[in-house]
Amino acid sequence: MKVQSFENLKVWQDARVFVKSIYELTSSENFKKDYGLKDQIQRAAVSIMNNISEGFERDNNKEFMNFLGYAKGSAGEVRSMLYIALDLNYISKENFDINYNIAVSIITQVSNFKKYLRNYAIKEKIKNVKTFIFQILNF
Repeated sequence: MKVQSFENLKVWQDARVFVKSIYELTSSENFKKDYGLKDQIQRAAVSIMNNISEGFERDNNKEFMNFLGYAKGSAGEVRSMLYIALDLNYISKENFDINYNIAVSIITQVSNFKKYLRNYAIKEKIKNVKTFIFQILNF
């Protein structure tokens, strides 16, 4: 079954939920006063879902894989900033754990998706080579 839009991708749906969670997290009184950290963690979270959608719309698996790599990097950036927020007591350990686990889940999904696309590309190349050889042998 071919996915028709990025909105149907579970990883994009999870990234969307993650953005909402990060925005809610950064609305606490202490966190929202740290404009630099608040803005950066929000931008990195938004970047995850935007890179997934932009890559999907490129209609090209090679470019899609590049954009998935950017999304994965942004999820790692959010993970890192969660430690900063925890260390500065902007968030509780419970909120850290919840959001950290969501970030890890997204990173895992992106990694698995990239593997799938890479394997699909390899299978397509092998199929094309087999077709080419079959055509040569039948002439």
